[in-house]
Amino acid sequence: MPERTFTRTPTERELRQDLLLAGVMLVGGVISAGLSTVAGVYGDQQAPMWSALVLVLVVSAPLALRRRHPAVVAVIVALAMFTGVTLHVPETYVINIALFVALYTVGAWMRDRRAAALVRIGIISGMFIWLIIVMYRDAIAEAGKADMAAGLFSPYVAFMMIQLLLNMLYFGGAYYFGERSWQSAAQRHALEQRTRELEAEREVTAAQAVALDRVRIARELHDVVAHHVSVMGVQAGAARLVVEQDPAQAKRMLAGIEDASREAIGDFRQLLETLRAPGDGIADDAPSTFGLDDIERLAQASRDAGLPTDYTVVGEPVPVSSTVGVNLYRIAQEALTNARRHAGVGATADVRVRYDPAAVELEVVNTGRAIGALRPGLGQLGMRERAAASGGTIELLPRPQGGFRVRANVPLGASSANREVVG
Repeated sequence: MPERTFTRTPTERELRQDLLLAGVMLVGGVISAGLSTVAGVYGDQQAPMWSALVLVLVVSAPLALRRRHPAVVAVIVALAMFTGVTLHVPETYVINIALFVALYTVGAWMRDRRAAALVRIGIISGMFIWLIIVMYRDAIAEAGKADMAAGLFSPYVAFMMIQLLLNMLYFGGAYYFGERSWQSAAQRHALEQRTRELEAEREVTAAQAVALDRVRIARELHDVVAHHVSVMGVQAGAARLVVEQDPAQAKRMLAGIEDASREAIGDFRQLLETLRAPGDGIADDAPSTFGLDDIERLAQASRDAGLPTDYTVVGEPVPVSSTVGVNLYRIAQEALTNARRHAGVGATADVRVRYDPAAVELEVVNTGRAIGALRPGLGQLGMRERAAASGGTIELLPRPQGGFRVRANVPLGASSANREVVG
């Protein structure tokens, strides 16, 4: 419950308001004391006016500290009221208001809730005990009068019952409204705290979204740059070697470089358009024009770049989401790029897309140099992230006879939260 940890601390403005309240009560008490003295509220037993002025000062001054020391103020005001009524001091209005405010303040501001309850119960119980004693004393003193013998509902008894009811409403109201004030403040504090927590969570979420967008952008840029630059690099190197012996072949290779550069520019433009588009950031399927059907074009580009690459589709093709399509396309792109860069002279590659009713699988296998230890890089990280984003698994395995195998399996309809198998 918020009340257990909530601490209510008065502000500077509230403390100034307490000073103002004490001043208003003092002025009102002086006026009330003068009027009560003139009216003779206690008849012949009335104390002198100076005692009323002293009483007003005693109950008014502590109210300036009511939020700082609520229990002490309440006890002082209660004792002053008890003393004033007992001695017939001619002032009854301001001391009643002061006691109500003091009791209310204990309930509304006292930090120790158990002590707050005990202080209020103690004061209220003491007042009722004192009231009963006074009523009993007056009843004994008035027993001989004629109106006291009129039965159960004599004027005196009726008057005493009214006094009891008024006091119950008076003290019950002070208790209830003080308690409600504390609970309202505690609920408001809990709401403000929750609002701050939600704001902090929102900032963390926004930071995470920015970091995730940066990862996605980095992954897209890596895939585009690595693929096209490696194709252009391989073809440029090959063209340099055959330019004198076979100018026609060199021209074809240079044309391939030109095509690769156009594709690179197109991919970059598409990526930039995606980044500039309104929304929450780059989507997992951006750019969405790539899919499983474009993997065949990747295989052809790999062949044109000098790496003999076979492409096979196994099973009956089934539709997949754009996210799965672009992620498998990028995995195939990265796998073929790595094969061209690391497989060496005389290597070949084999790309297979397998469909079955439950999953779609992409496998890219290349021959070439033997790999002793798998060295993690951005390309491998990107493939793993794409497989996980598609709800699938991925294997990155060096082949014992040389070369490398990349196998990604995506269950159809799988969630995006799945495990990955990395060799």
